Amino acid sequence: MTAFLTKTNLFERGVGDYTMYRIPGLCMTPGGVALAWTEARHGRGGDWDDIDIVMRRSFDHGLTWDEPRRVVDHRVFGPGPVHNCNTIVDTVTGEVHALFCYHYARAFYMKSTDDGATFSDPVEITPTFEKFRPEYDWGVLAIGLPCGIQLRSGRLLVPVWLSVSKTTAHIPNRCSVITSDDHGQTWQRGELVPDIVPNNSETVAVELEDGSVLLNIRNRAGVRRRVYSISADGVGGWSIPQIDPALREPTCEASLLRYSWAEAGRSRILFCNPDNDAGKDAKGSEQFLTRRNVTVKLSYDDCRTWPVSKVIEPGYSGYSALAVCPDGTILCLFERGKPDGTDTDDYLTLARFNLAWLTDGADAG
Repeated sequence: MTAFLTKTNLFERGVGDYTMYRIPGLCMTPGGVALAWTEARHGRGGDWDDIDIVMRRSFDHGLTWDEPRRVVDHRVFGPGPVHNCNTIVDTVTGEVHALFCYHYARAFYMKSTDDGATFSDPVEITPTFEKFRPEYDWGVLAIGLPCGIQLRSGRLLVPVWLSVSKTTAHIPNRCSVITSDDHGQTWQRGELVPDIVPNNSETVAVELEDGSVLLNIRNRAGVRRRVYSISADGVGGWSIPQIDPALREPTCEASLLRYSWAEAGRSRILFCNPDNDAGKDAKGSEQFLTRRNVTVKLSYDDCRTWPVSKVIEPGYSGYSALAVCPDGTILCLFERGKPDGTDTDDYLTLARFNLAWLTDGADAG
């Protein structure tokens, strides 16, 4: 198999009716259509400005894309952000489930039955989050990024995080999940991950070979590494969070996706984030928010080790989202700065590559 890597800018700062685009999302529908979505931001482009959700579709595994269209308009809800959009592909019903938040205070659910061409009217699911209050009286809620997962049992699972703060800092915080066992009709809260490592927020999930669920969690405390917690059923009994020494953490979102199961030939899980340690400024102070070197890693043993690592973008780069095409091509949509390395979120760039490129031909699928 011939190795390949290509990059295409899907969204660009100042293009269209928006100041900028941040927070990439990506999935492959049961019908083989790739959906790429983002937060289209007005104002200064901040987390609390007016924000819509904009989407593009591809019918040829990410080679070409239709024009951007708004799928959630913030004006339906009022001034402020519509944010933290998360999709789950349902292989049982063929639907694409989508969850999003408004103003860090309310959560909504909608779905598509036609590969993202249209979505149902949003239904509010904030009452599911209200069930956390007796244990954790949150002031801010957020859906995890960029995607939820469907377990082999059929259960839909979405990581979430909560904060007792109502300020823009969003700390302190806790993470958990919400789940659905009836294909999105109703949602239930899971147990909170033990509050051992403080301030765990943006979280991604993957089902392991034994049916348990691993949460890979953004960490802003202590050793600058990702942390993880495991549950036997993806709902409760979360293990005490542990540091993954192989996954460096510049305090940023990451993406995690199962590529294949052992029964299909080999177990493979993909992970992507800005793979760099905190740097130091001229005075020796640590700069924890240096987001560079977006890198894809590959695990063959359910996230215990990451023997394969390949850099997609060595310059400024941040949030990412992964998807796998029916032919095995991997898509990665990620935030990227200017070609000169400027530290600004100027583009959402799509990388297309295959296992042969990722593994230098050692694992071509």
